[in-house]
Amino acid sequence: MSDAVLSIVDLRLSRGSQAVLRDVDLEVRRGERIALMGLSGGGKTTVLRAVCALDPFQSGTIIVDGFGLKAGPVPRESQLRELRRRVGMVFQFHHLFAHLSVIENVSLAQVHVHRIARREADAKSKSWLESLGVGARSGARPSELSGGEAQRVAIARALATDPPLLLMDEPTASLDPARRGELAATLVSLTSAGRTLLVATHDVAFALSLATRVVVLADGCVVEDGPSGDVLARPSHPATRALLQGERSAGL
Repeated sequence: MSDAVLSIVDLRLSRGSQAVLRDVDLEVRRGERIALMGLSGGGKTTVLRAVCALDPFQSGTIIVDGFGLKAGPVPRESQLRELRRRVGMVFQFHHLFAHLSVIENVSLAQVHVHRIARREADAKSKSWLESLGVGARSGARPSELSGGEAQRVAIARALATDPPLLLMDEPTASLDPARRGELAATLVSLTSAGRTLLVATHDVAFALSLATRVVVLADGCVVEDGPSGDVLARPSHPATRALLQGERSAGL
């Protein structure tokens, strides 16, 4: 019996006449930490958005911990409550609500989407914020947070409903190298209870410190898939080699 928490089969997604994803197949097993890598425009963010039912797709299937998405228009939000329990998304630019405090941001979906009582939601939110090292910032507004603090608040918000699958889009974009290492260590600790991570990134050092497996996309297709050390040390596809060469050039 498969222990897949995410299964993507023959996924195709186009925007107008442009094919963004072409027959993407991906199975993610429970407890894995996967770096979804590739050059800009390869389709990494689009895969995450399709899994979260934020973008429609034209063909294929997506199954998240037993909840299936089919090709066609994005379902109404009222039909996606079970999906929202199964997957959390941390966006590249956090998307925290500026007019709400940190703890209000983390509790919002629990109260209004999942109908959890405010007191229970706040207690769970406070616990996640403390576990991520930002409990003291629960009364702050997003504008008062550093980039690293905002990142951790966004993670707490995504985890507040205890989803088995966490998606992250370019999580190191606003972090310095020291904070990237701290984030990787934090994310590794989150998988100890069986949670699964799928992280879109072009940051090779971060992927090596976090991922158990690397999947490389190029022109909307999966072109490499294997243990992180193998794929990034001995790339077999030109797109992976270009990614690594670009990272080395950026470090010069």
